[in-house]
Amino acid sequence: APPPIARVLAVIAIIVAGLCGGLIGYGATELQCTGGCATASGVAGVIGAISGAGGVAIVAVLTLRAMSEWNEAEARDRAHREGRA
Repeated sequence: APPPIARVLAVIAIIVAGLCGGLIGYGATELQCTGGCATASGVAGVIGAISGAGGVAIVAVLTLRAMSEWNEAEARDRAHREGRA
């Protein structure tokens, strides 16, 4: 398994991406809309947050899996070099 700090950083990155996506969705809708568009801005903010967090979550999961596979390969190579294969 990847180190705990890597997992914590992945969760933090997902949260930050969700916040940024929400702000971008909300802000973009507010700029384009005239009048009372609170509902549309809120919906765009939620959609932006979900898509931002979802995209970063995919990358984070793939990164953590790659780290795990890399650690396993290094352990196998180390065991092979030490004659325990």
